[in-house]
Amino acid sequence: MTVKIVTIVGARPQFVKAGAVSRLMAGDERFDEVLIHTGQHHDDNMSGVFFEEFGIPRPAHNLNISGGAHGAMTGRMIAALEEVLIEERPDAVLVYGDTNSTLAGALAAVKLHIPIVHVEAGLRSFNNRMPEEINRVVVDRISSLLLCPTETAVANLAQEGIVDGVENVGDVMYDVALFYREAARTKSTILSDLGIEGRRFALATCHRAENTDDTARLAEIVDALAAIASEMPVVFPLHPRTRKLIAEYGLEPLLSKIKVLAPVSFLDMVALEQAAALILTDSGGVQKEAFFYDVPCVTMRDETEWVETVALGRNILAGANRHKIVDAALSFPPLSAGEERPYGSGNASQKILSAILTLK
Repeated sequence: MTVKIVTIVGARPQFVKAGAVSRLMAGDERFDEVLIHTGQHHDDNMSGVFFEEFGIPRPAHNLNISGGAHGAMTGRMIAALEEVLIEERPDAVLVYGDTNSTLAGALAAVKLHIPIVHVEAGLRSFNNRMPEEINRVVVDRISSLLLCPTETAVANLAQEGIVDGVENVGDVMYDVALFYREAARTKSTILSDLGIEGRRFALATCHRAENTDDTARLAEIVDALAAIASEMPVVFPLHPRTRKLIAEYGLEPLLSKIKVLAPVSFLDMVALEQAAALILTDSGGVQKEAFFYDVPCVTMRDETEWVETVALGRNILAGANRHKIVDAALSFPPLSAGEERPYGSGNASQKILSAILTLK
């Protein structure tokens, strides 16, 4: 019997995760997967290129919904997804992470009584000002299968009284990191294109609304990156929305010493991450990738869902404070050698498929 799965993606991190799971589904006759792209990230550098790099077929449905306030975007997605789900009649809906696409997909599915599989369930920042925190809490409440990346995530759900359908499958991003690390080294030319050497530069990313929508926080972050750039080259692939807000806030002069790039492809990003001496980010995914590649990480947020990276001394929380960011970056203690595997053994994708087959 074939299980029909509708997978809903819309933002860059979801393309990456779907790359690992969808590849396995495509080679398994027990599954029939239909991919829906909400269009949340509409820049081809932020979305279309990923389908090519991961060998995923172009989506069966592209809703082309992006922009606008959270409520308006999510509402339009729910309405459009409901129509597609009625047409496709899947056995389950698979969603990843904590974006508006994730929330919209889950709400559309639950109202049609379609089981929801939530990959990366149980993550918590305990900061309800984050849109992502609201999304993940709501999706976890209505999901049938809650597939967690860590034991911490399982414990978070238990504290909320959610125990049925919960399983620690490990982190699918670890699968991706293992699969693509060598391909990035051999196929990406970004280091030579930029004229930089491995372990002699810092890599920075910044996109979260808590930082970009706050003039003071964004100014502190960009000023910190400029200060670090006086000590070592800083490579800064700039999210389109962040670039726009930097211009609106009058912060562009601070970018003069920084190597600012357009968003890069996934393989180029992995190549940069592996080669960096240091990573500075507000991205949850990049924090983990730094951990996977044994690169020190400074997180420019006040909290992190990936508490294991901090506990193991691989990640420092610096908030959006210029002094703390610069101090952490320039005096990061040497990483200790460790064999801890809080994110599993690199077989999360297979465990996800096995868990889906248990749905009744």
